[in-house]
Amino acid sequence: MQTTPTTATRPNYLLGFSRIFTGLLFIFSGLIKANDPTGFGYKLQEYFHVFGTDFLNDYATQLAVVICGLEILLGALLLLGFWARTVAWGLLLLILFFTFLTFYSAFFEVVTSCGCFGDAIPLTPWQSFSKDLVLLALIVIIFINRRQIRPIMASRSTQRFLTAVLIVGSLGIGVYTVNFLPFIDFLPYKKGNNLPELMKMPEGKQGDLYELTYTLRNKTTGEQKKVSDKVYLADEIWKDENWEIIGDPESHLVKEGYRIPIPDLLIADANGEDFTHEIIENPYYNIIVVAWDLSHTDLAALSRINALVMNAAENYNVRSVLLTSGSAQEAQQLSDELKLLTEIFYADAVPLKSMVRANPGVLLMRNGVVIDKWHYHTLPTFEVLETRYFSKGD
Repeated sequence: MQTTPTTATRPNYLLGFSRIFTGLLFIFSGLIKANDPTGFGYKLQEYFHVFGTDFLNDYATQLAVVICGLEILLGALLLLGFWARTVAWGLLLLILFFTFLTFYSAFFEVVTSCGCFGDAIPLTPWQSFSKDLVLLALIVIIFINRRQIRPIMASRSTQRFLTAVLIVGSLGIGVYTVNFLPFIDFLPYKKGNNLPELMKMPEGKQGDLYELTYTLRNKTTGEQKKVSDKVYLADEIWKDENWEIIGDPESHLVKEGYRIPIPDLLIADANGEDFTHEIIENPYYNIIVVAWDLSHTDLAALSRINALVMNAAENYNVRSVLLTSGSAQEAQQLSDELKLLTEIFYADAVPLKSMVRANPGVLLMRNGVVIDKWHYHTLPTFEVLETRYFSKGD
């Protein structure tokens, strides 16, 4: 009796690995950034500046939420096997875009960190580009074999329902954290941190090590040569009057050292006098209001904060300050308009953006330690602050 041969479909292990690795990495990357889309939006503004598209700055946070949500969605759909062809095209276009950005950043040294994994896992531009090349190779495998991808659920109605849930969930995470602060704070100003300790070099640690290179010219022969600062001193070339230094010495990073978590915080008054340590090391409670961009701050929120400050000042020994990167004239005008009771001080926008992902936001500090912090949407009442903190002693 003659039998008809049967053919079994051999599992494509390379495709399976590519789907799992790519899907999980996209979900992880999207979740990390969705934890802090405001910070990712600041990174997007750096790219907008590089490519001359600063008109997009006002939409940076919204775009960040969409990009984070898209990463989570595509990663999840890839693992589930839903809408395989559409997902494969989306992944390919997205990774080509990311690969171009990371290469441009690395080659032209225009953005020092891509923000691929937010502040949780900082990557150099070349590390980011290498990561994207690996992902590009895996996504090409997925794209070529996209017709072999089968959904784990055959029902179209179930696929549509789960996809809708994923869309709402992936976007909802970013929308929530924009309005209620990140779930996990990876920045140096997080709750519980001692800021003065993070502003100095720990004992036994060393910063970046640089080497200077001098260009020397022989006054007699006109010969030129380059020597390091170590050779210049060790060979006592500086004693030889036949050689002279041409131009400024070149500085080269020899070895990366310990990076101080808070290297750039300087708080000053309108006259430029430094009040940094006086404010952050205050042994009593400090209410620090951060409104880094006064032209875009929420004025109604500032008014509510002002009422809170008034109650605190009337009942307890609490100092309240407003930190901004705006001009003294702009700050004073706003203070007069809202009758603010806070002292006004000034700092660079970069550390202020890191203090709290809100404009305005509030930090409660005591003796250099961040006791708590709030988005203006979650601002506690005076009664809550009194019960939790103020009434327990000055």
